[in-house]
Amino acid sequence: MAPAAGQEPVDFDDPGFTCGYDGFAAYCRAKFALASHTFGLAGELTGSGLSVNVLHPATFMDTATVREGGVAPLSTVADGAPGVLAPATRESGTGRCFDGTRPARTHEAAYDPRVRVRLERLTQELLGA
Repeated sequence: MAPAAGQEPVDFDDPGFTCGYDGFAAYCRAKFALASHTFGLAGELTGSGLSVNVLHPATFMDTATVREGGVAPLSTVADGAPGVLAPATRESGTGRCFDGTRPARTHEAAYDPRVRVRLERLTQELLGA
């Protein structure tokens, strides 16, 4: 199973990119953190009837974010629609990852509970909680 695109582990030594900002890396790290959080949330929701999954609908869809990032779109929003609609319209389980409508994997570190704990602590620290 191929990994879903666009994920990069958070650099816990420099989460704020103080050693050089890279917008694409920031996006990939945010996707990684969201995937990790989603897997933890899936565990918390077990038995509730609710489901959460990770989705990569399409690569570089023609959206404002892609265009403003200076990237030439590779797919349309319509190309990504089936991936968005699939989990909303059929049973897909919970705590899973999809690349479009196909099952996929995230970056392996996103499945690590220790990484999830570090991300939770970092989030609380950054939020001042």
